[in-house]
Amino acid sequence: MEYRRAYVPGGTYFFTVVTQHRRPILVGTHPHALLRAFAHVQAKHPFRENAFVILPDHIHTLWTLPPGDADFSTRWRLIKTYFTRHAVQRERPPISPSRRAKRIQGFWQHRFWEHVIRDETDFERHLDYIHYNPVKHGLVSRAGDWPHSSFHAYVQRGLYDADWGSAPP
Repeated sequence: MEYRRAYVPGGTYFFTVVTQHRRPILVGTHPHALLRAFAHVQAKHPFRENAFVILPDHIHTLWTLPPGDADFSTRWRLIKTYFTRHAVQRERPPISPSRRAKRIQGFWQHRFWEHVIRDETDFERHLDYIHYNPVKHGLVSRAGDWPHSSFHAYVQRGLYDADWGSAPP
């Protein structure tokens, strides 16, 4: 089966990227390595990161690509590669012979999920989804309690109230 992606030059996209076997390896020492990977790739292949959240076993992010550019796949390949090369060695999972033959490391699921943002309402819905995700997964009781998120920047800009995203009692 051939997977078809929606490439929209200059588009805004929501992404979900998951670790292999949903291993909880992204929180701890790794959020910094992942943020460095993003910065490294952005320097050569610009994109605006509108929002993000790093959870133990997956990340969600909203990007806007430059006008005329729809190549998010290369960016993700480079981010995953940079992260894999710079991650802590003891966290490296065992690699099966078939994955080794394909030169696939054991940190990430092979694919990722993308969604083209259609309009401002769709953008806001995905922005809320990203920032509420740590609460949804039971990691914190308030969105503001999760440190690995762009939520704090949105609060500083006055776009979210600091108590937004509290878990229902």
